[in-house]
Amino acid sequence: MRRLIREHGPCLLVPDTGRSPFEALVRAVAHQQLHGKAAESILGRFRALFPGKRFPSAEGLAAVSDDALRACGFSRGKIASLRDIAAKAIDGTIPNSRKIRTLPDAEIIERLVQVRGVGRWTVEMLLIFKLGRPDVLPADDFGVRNGFRIAFNLPAMPTPKELLLYGERWRPHATTAAWYLWRAADATKKVSPIAGANA
Repeated sequence: MRRLIREHGPCLLVPDTGRSPFEALVRAVAHQQLHGKAAESILGRFRALFPGKRFPSAEGLAAVSDDALRACGFSRGKIASLRDIAAKAIDGTIPNSRKIRTLPDAEIIERLVQVRGVGRWTVEMLLIFKLGRPDVLPADDFGVRNGFRIAFNLPAMPTPKELLLYGERWRPHATTAAWYLWRAADATKKVSPIAGANA
């Protein structure tokens, strides 16, 4: 890890805290299995259903018809997830921005994985990039695992369990460690055209 810090400099992770958990989950579902531009186009049409609002409320989403959501480009599966996000935001399972700041990571994960279409990885990304939680190690993330393999010169990809076991030594700064492992994985993608052609 000391070598990665030397190679990549200070950790530049700055969370985007401006979005509510409800909005972050709606956006996460919209982006699932889609290119970023396609997902943003769908979200643009979705927001247009609510003129005058930066982003709709859970109650607003709950009131929109399935046909309107389909016209935005959401699949039936994603519409079911959006319905569940709205319902669980309304009933308090998904906490609001103020409440979520008071909850420990484990409780946030426990609550949000109850939502249809939202898994642990999605919640961990929310913890890191939206809430700025300092001690999250997303052991199921391919980039983190691959970065660990590269950084430690391993012959095979570590299992999530192996990564979590080793990662205990990074606590309570596991998020920073994950950031450096992502950088290690990204660095291998930056191959020169000549090197790539000769590979």
